[in-house]
Amino acid sequence: MTSVLLVHAVSLWRASLACLLGQDGSLVIRATDKGGVKAAVAECPPDVVVTDLECPHSMEVLTFMEALRADEEFRPGLVVLARADRTGDLRRAGDAGATGYVDKLGPVGSLGAAVSKVAAGGRHIDESLAFGLLRASEVPLSPRELRVLELAAEGESVTSIASALHLASGTVRNYLAAAIRKTGGRNRLDAIRLSRDFGWL
Repeated sequence: MTSVLLVHAVSLWRASLACLLGQDGSLVIRATDKGGVKAAVAECPPDVVVTDLECPHSMEVLTFMEALRADEEFRPGLVVLARADRTGDLRRAGDAGATGYVDKLGPVGSLGAAVSKVAAGGRHIDESLAFGLLRASEVPLSPRELRVLELAAEGESVTSIASALHLASGTVRNYLAAAIRKTGGRNRLDAIRLSRDFGWL
């Protein structure tokens, strides 16, 4: 039997996905939101963790999975539900060690098969996500530009961003200008919108 921990912030989606996975008799499903992940892992370490990259707090789940990968004795598989046009999300999932990528807009039956394959030590990538995964390594913004743009998206001023990142205000303006140019945005707000659309923020 394969132990699966399903993490989703939305209770209806969580219950629906658990029901779908439960159709496979070889999978034992536990479901929780982000707040219950640590306790669930400590109580019964799962073979595979499943999460939706568009669900609230999914990036925090990926960060937790990265921390788990530092433990040589316990490295659960990671399967993510994703969209091909959200290349930034795909890249982040790859950094967290995902080996299963399921198109959330694709056929329903592929999720259980992906979980089983990852649990057995294999990889699963829906064909519709393959090109997005290739593009995921092509995020045009540097980590520093992304961080500056992220803080700008939170409403921080140039001065407060400079203070938070220990940079000169002029350097922050240069990073913002570079982000606008690289995204093809008309201004800062447009660069933020485009970066979110592509899943970079």
